[in-house]
Amino acid sequence: MPDPSSWLAESATATAAGGHVRTDDGGLSSALASPLAPHCTGLTPEQLLAAAFASCLHHAAVEAAGEITDEAHTVQVTAEAKLGRDDDGRYRADVHAEISSAGLTREQLSDLVAYADRLWPFSSGDPSRHRLTVTPAENGRH
Repeated sequence: MPDPSSWLAESATATAAGGHVRTDDGGLSSALASPLAPHCTGLTPEQLLAAAFASCLHHAAVEAAGEITDEAHTVQVTAEAKLGRDDDGRYRADVHAEISSAGLTREQLSDLVAYADRLWPFSSGDPSRHRLTVTPAENGRH
């Protein structure tokens, strides 16, 4: 585990209760939907997971892009998340993310993807509790 002094200064807290989720600063506040309660409307766990992964990976990709190009502002991350159950009943996440950036060659985009995947805390090389893939967008641009 890294030395606590190396952690970023920011932290976040969110609370989910009674069919609602809210961040401590109120930046996110939404009703929650659940496949276990089909009458509920709001964001699903899959939507929240996709948004969290896309946001987190986007920060890493922008940092990586800054090392490769002056077009870091064009980085876009799209994430798709699915939840399922293992044979033992535990939930697993299956997340696929694509990174695109205008003006990059295919090789530069591949370098950006590899670098971003090393930077962020959910490396696609760690299948312990999730399956995660991070790839360049098909056309390389958004």
